[in-house]
Amino acid sequence: LDLRKIHEAVADFFIICEASSHTQIRAIADFVETEVRKKCNEFPYKHEGLHALQWVLIDYVNIVVHIMLPESRRFYKLEEMWSDAILEEQRG
Repeated sequence: LDLRKIHEAVADFFIICEASSHTQIRAIADFVETEVRKKCNEFPYKHEGLHALQWVLIDYVNIVVHIMLPESRRFYKLEEMWSDAILEEQRG
């Protein structure tokens, strides 16, 4: 989600991805942190949810990565909450 035109937004971008298991959430979170560190030399300002593994949030201040189980994504509806944002979907 591109949030740059939303004054109340807490970041410029949200990256939201869905994982089918706790193991997959952990693997995606580890991959994101490793790749961002290697390519950008950036470390997360904060991360949340690594114990419960229902919804992991990795906060890079301007970009926030959300990795969620399908049921968490349906419950929290971030895309609806930020419906004024520009949405670009990537499948893969």
